[in-house]
Parts: sequence; structure tokens; C-alpha cells
Amino acid sequence: MIRGAGWGLSKDKEISANDFEPTEHLSDKHHMAIPWHDFFTNDNFTPAYEANLVERAAIVGRIGLMMLSYGTGAWRVRDSMNTVARTLKMTCSVDIGLVSLEYTCMDAHHSYTQAISLPSTSVNTTKLSQMERFIKEFDQNGSEMTIGEIHSRLEEIAHSKGNYAPYQVGLAAALACSAFVFLLGGGPVEMFCSFIGAGLGNYVRRKMIDHHITLFAGVAVAVAVACLSYLLALSLMQLTFNVSSRHEAGYIGAMLFIIPGFPFITSGLDISKLDMRSGLERMTYAIAIITVATLVGWIVALMVNLRPENFQALPLSALMLFLLRLPASFCGVFGFSIMFNSTPKMAAIAGCIGAIANTLRLELTDLTGIPAGAAAFLGALVAGLLASIVKRKIQYPQISITVPSIVIMVPGLYMYRAMYNIGLTSISVGTLWMTKALMIVVFLPMGLIAARILTDSKWRHNG
Repeated sequence: MIRGAGWGLSKDKEISANDFEPTEHLSDKHHMAIPWHDFFTNDNFTPAYEANLVERAAIVGRIGLMMLSYGTGAWRVRDSMNTVARTLKMTCSVDIGLVSLEYTCMDAHHSYTQAISLPSTSVNTTKLSQMERFIKEFDQNGSEMTIGEIHSRLEEIAHSKGNYAPYQVGLAAALACSAFVFLLGGGPVEMFCSFIGAGLGNYVRRKMIDHHITLFAGVAVAVAVACLSYLLALSLMQLTFNVSSRHEAGYIGAMLFIIPGFPFITSGLDISKLDMRSGLERMTYAIAIITVATLVGWIVALMVNLRPENFQALPLSALMLFLLRLPASFCGVFGFSIMFNSTPKMAAIAGCIGAIANTLRLELTDLTGIPAGAAAFLGALVAGLLASIVKRKIQYPQISITVPSIVIMVPGLYMYRAMYNIGLTSISVGTLWMTKALMIVVFLPMGLIAARILTDSKWRHNG
């Protein structure tokens, strides 16, 4: 018997039009929802390993697509699918992209191939953690799980609500960006205005995501709201407290919540494992977001006559700066982790790792004068090593801890200044900033790669 999405076809009976009627109403969305349950003819009490090849392969595909939708890299998606396939007495081969995967499941006599895709991509570290716990359970007890049990668990994870309301995600971005601005050299005025701008900008972005507004529209509107809100807050402070207009340089910080650090870093990890399609697609996705965000920021700057000047130097000693960098780095990483839907505990752990790693990076640059790229490599390496230690004690996905802890190191300021100057046809200045940004962006995933090679025997080998 050959089965498709919602109907069956048998050699033993005459084919009629009714045979091609789906068992339920088909999705009318542009990206049609996949009727996973329609692949199954066995009842919910049938052990999964006793199902036919198509049904077992559907379980593997659904798990892979869910892992992909929560933002993890290709290696982890493949490893999860392989684990499930082995438990269900099959071999699985999969090619993974940013929002799609093509896979083939084979048993001793037959093979089954599917190409499935997602309408969009995002990051959800809580659901990723839940999926990894499920995969671990499946590896141990999957042969005893029924079809109904598997689908019930997957439905529970897929439809679980996010940990935070839009206003909470807005506050997380506000906290992260205000801390980010301090680490870039900004003072209290820039931090306050960035808090307002980033908070409102990310709140709007989250509301647009909830209404399924297309990616570029959400990015453009969020950045515009963030920049204009920053300028409005600064204008009010100028009228009330006679604040200098020099503080307008901090408006760049208000839009840094949009920087796609997660796909930037995971793209490097994927490429290092020769998952070239996934790595290049993730990188293209990240570059596209950066391009849209920086262009909108540039247009806003031209409209209101802004210039991305350097921050005014803060009257802080080296010791005081060091002591303030620790909590600022923690707050920045904590805020970004909340934006990725991490639990407070997971976000706090990432924040502690990020506080150590990012402060080390900044102090190395200031005290030793080593290039920013080399300092970024060492910071990411330390973050990866610390995360591997934490993972042994607390079973969180390593990527859910490491990536947020170094997202704060992604040079969003450099990227914006590069685009700003290129837009003004100052090609040499723009290229200089772009080169500085590129060196850091390249070295960050290399630090994590080195840490994984040193600490993860499974990850360091091919095959």
C-alpha cells in the first residue's frame, strides 16, 4: 500500500475520485500545514517500531523539522533524526537548509524520501531544550513508545506557549541594548534612551511576529520605531535637563536587538561540519537582516540629520570599568537569552558565562592591545569551555547557553557604521568598518568550534 497525506490507495479495489478526498480540511496557507496524523493508519496504541516505513519516516521527519524550527544547527538536527531512526530500525540520510530539509529513510527492503519546509525561522531555546530531553528519552525507551505517545509529546511541545509576553520581550531588549551601549562606551544618557528605543522597537517587532507579518517588514518597522523613540527620549531630556546633543550617537544602540547573532554563529558551526547548504543559507539570512536594519537606520539618520559619532569618554578608572563590565555583560546576555525564550534560569546561566567571556575579551583588547578578532576568539573559546562544564551538570542544550553568551560580542556597531559610510559613498571608511566587523564575526564561531573539538568527542569526528 502506498500512503500519502490523508488518503490511501490499494491495488485490491477500483480507484475512484473519493479515494483522493483528504480526511480533513487542507490548509489554505501559503505554506500549507503538514497533516502529520494522516500518515498513520495504525491506532495510537501500536508500538512505533511496528509501524510501516512511511509512518516511521514521518516521525523522523516531524522531529527533524521541529528541531530546525527552534533555531538549532544542522549537526544537531541530523543527530536527532539519526537517533530516532536507529531506534525505529531504519537508516536516515538528510540534507538540511535554513527552513527546509530533504531526507530519506531506509530499512532492509525499501526507502522513503520526503522534502518538507517551514514558513519561517526563529529561535526558541526552551522548546529546543524540551526536544533534546525528548530525544534522549526516545533513545532510551523509544522502542516501548506508541504512536499516540509520540504524537502527544510532540504536540505538547509544539503548542506550548512562549515564556514571555510582548512587553516582557520588549523589556529584555531594553535591558540588553542599554547594557550593550555601555560596553560600547556610552554613558547614562545613551543607556536610558537606548532602553526606551530598544524596548519599544522590540515590542513592536514581537507584535508583528505574532501577527505573522513578513520578515523584512517587521525588521524595518522595528528599527524605525527604535531609532525614532531614542531620538524622542533624547529630545525630552534636552528640554528637561539641558542634555547635550552629542549623546545622539547612541541611537545605534537602540537598534542592536535586531542583530541576528544566533544564525550568524550557527552558520559558522554548520560550515565547519561541512553542512554547507545550511551554513550558507543561515549566513545569507543573517546578512539580509543586517542589510535591511542598517539601511533603515541610515535612512532615519539622513531624515533627522544624525551622525554616528564616537561616544564621549567616560571618566572611569580601569578598575571601575572592569567592575562595571561584568554586570553589564551579564545583563546584555541575560536580555538576549530572554529574547530567545530561555527560561530565567537558563538565561542566568548564559549571563554568567557571558559576563566572564565578554569581560575577558574587552580587557584583553584594552590591556594587551591584541587585535579584536583574536580577543573575540579567546572570549568565545572560554564561553564554549564553560558551557561544556555546565552542560555536564545541568542538562541544557549547549547551543542554548553558548550562543546567547557570545551574541553580545557580535559587532553590530561596526556593521552599522560600515553601511552608513558606504551609503554616503565613503567607500574606504565603510570598508574599514566592514573589515573590522568581519574579523570578529569570523573568529566568534571559530572559538566555539575549538571548544567543541576539545570537549565533545562525538562532535570532533566526521562520519
